Order: sequence, then structure tokens, then C-alpha cells
Amino acid sequence: MTNPIWIMTSAFDQLSLEEVIEKAKETGVQGLDVCVFRRDGTRDDFVATHMDYDNFSLDTAKATLSQFNTAGLSLSLGAFDNLIGGDPGQRIKNQNHLLKLIRMAHLMGGDANDIKVGTFVGYNHELGNQENGFEKNLEEYAKVFGPIIKYAEDLGVTVLYENCPMEGWRSAGHTGTFNNLPGVLAARKLMYAMIPSKSHGEIYDPSHDVWQHTDPVEVIKHTDMDRLKRIHVKSTRNNSDPYWGNMYPTQWVDKDLAQKAGVPTAQNEWDRHHYEATLPGFGVGDSMDWRKFINILQEKGFSGPFEIENEAGLSKGTGNMAAIMQGYKATVLNLSPILWPLTEEGYHYPKANFKEMKAVAAKDIPIVTMGDLK
Repeated sequence: MTNPIWIMTSAFDQLSLEEVIEKAKETGVQGLDVCVFRRDGTRDDFVATHMDYDNFSLDTAKATLSQFNTAGLSLSLGAFDNLIGGDPGQRIKNQNHLLKLIRMAHLMGGDANDIKVGTFVGYNHELGNQENGFEKNLEEYAKVFGPIIKYAEDLGVTVLYENCPMEGWRSAGHTGTFNNLPGVLAARKLMYAMIPSKSHGEIYDPSHDVWQHTDPVEVIKHTDMDRLKRIHVKSTRNNSDPYWGNMYPTQWVDKDLAQKAGVPTAQNEWDRHHYEATLPGFGVGDSMDWRKFINILQEKGFSGPFEIENEAGLSKGTGNMAAIMQGYKATVLNLSPILWPLTEEGYHYPKANFKEMKAVAAKDIPIVTMGDLK
């Protein structure tokens, strides 16, 4: 199996799409998962907007396909926000934004060109705090995403859920840190049972399970491979915590009391679990066996891209573009012997494997909102 390596564009938030494409060519990857977050969204961590979602037409779609074909790159789209909880006004804006991305993917050929749309689901804590709150979140998910997935299916587009629990999405004063429904495999399987359509699936990021002390190899063994379309490449170095343990998040307590007791407490909303975000092969070791993980994916026939999501403290975390690029290049070099064939020039992805994307959409379609789908 020869899998392509892609870049998720969130680490290039200060660059234009044209500049990102040049960085991708320099890195030697085969595609981009293009981040298209709301410009007026509430997130301020690892977000980027590399396409104009409000003025995207059929002509724009054709020009974008030509731009990527010329560069020899494939693409997908994504924006990751809370679509079933949080502020009601922001929630509906996030839902409507996802519909815009589905439309954009359709205009660029959708599944015919393997252009998927990535998203979170989020979590509704007003429901979650009630008895049977997890099941009530599943019901809310089905109510919101039922019409969204039907819309995507009608347009020939597949929506993909990413499994980050988004542990820092609420203040450190909250006891729990499960803030995105598909953060565990059980939830994803239940979601597919509730909405059986084949027009949704998943982007699996093994690093999130590693810091939850779950073996990604075992997760893949129990994953429906028809649903798995993308792998996020991001590592985790787990750190043992003698005070709070490694099962539950660090809890916030009064800092004066914590200092008096000699106990650490959460310094911010993301300072809850004990790990360091890394990239495989760059700077520090991690708590994951990538060869074993890739072997099980290959055994199960996974043919999709491995997308590098750069949130590493030693790379993206430095704010230094040279270090960001070094992180990407090191990761490509680290994965290439496992993913690509050996040639006289070393391990290389076969250029003949690139499939040019075709302009298949026949006509433009208007932007719709959730109100239009009811």
C-alpha cells in the first residue's frame, strides 16, 4: 500500500493559499487539507481560513481544481467547531458554515475527486449535565446532523468527523474535559447507527487516544474501514503526574491554597491532561509506535492520505516558520520508509499515482442554511 502524505493547513494561518501550495511543494507532500474556518468564529487556536467561503462559485471551483492539478496536489476542506452546543447563535453559524463547505466541495467534484469535508460535532453540556446526558447528546447530534448528512449525500459529498475531545474548550473550573462527541470510538459507531448514510465517516487522530491511554492499534482493529477516510499525523509524549493521576484531568483550585498545599493546579483551560504535542521524528520521542500503527492500517487496506497536523511545541509552537517547515519535513522523512517504495532516489511517492481532479459539477448552486433544510 502506498499512501500519500498531506498537510493540514492550520499551521500556515499567516499565509495565503498560494503561499501554502508553495510550502507543500517544498515539503514534498501530495495534498492539502485546506482549513476554511469562519473568519468571525470564536476559536483562536490552530485555525486558518485559506478559501473565500462566501464568494465561492462554479468558476472559482474550476480555477481551484486547475491550481491544485498544476501543483500536483489533491485537496479536502475542513472547519472544526461546536455544532450541537455552546452559544446558540454561534452554534447555528457553525452549522450554516458547514453547509457552505459541503457546497464548495460539491462544486469541486466532491467524492468523485475525493474532496471531503472535515468537522467536529461538539457537545451540549446543558444536556450532558442531565441524567443520560451522553445519550441526549447523541439524540441532539442526530437531530442536527440528519439533514446535514442528507444534504451532503444528495450533493455527492462525504462529511468526516475528527476525534479530538477538545479538552480545553471550557474553563478549567469544569470537572470534565469531554467536549466533542466523536472523541471516542463508541460514540462514532453509535452515530453511524443513528444515521446509516455512507456520506459520513471519520478522520482518525491517534494522538488523542494515546493521551487517553488507549492503544490506537486496538481502535483500528474495531473501526469500520469503510468509514475511515483520513489519518491525522500528530504525536503525543505522555507525562506521568503523581498528584492528579493520568485518568482524570487536573482540577482547578484556588492558587493560594494549591501553593500552600504544594499541589499543582490548572494554569489555563488547556492545562488539564499530561502530555506534550509532538511530531513523529522531530525533536523528542513520543508515546506511540508508528510502525505498528501503520502496519495495522495497511493490513486492513487503508489507502487514504496521512495528513500532518502540526501542533507540536517544538515546531508550530515556536511561531518560527523555519521550525514549522523543519517539523513537516522531518515527519515526511520519518514516515516515508513505512509508506513509500524504495527507489534509486530513496523512498519516494510515485508521481504516477497522482490522479488529476476533474471539473464534474455541471451548474452552480446557491448557498443554503439549516432553515432551508427543515
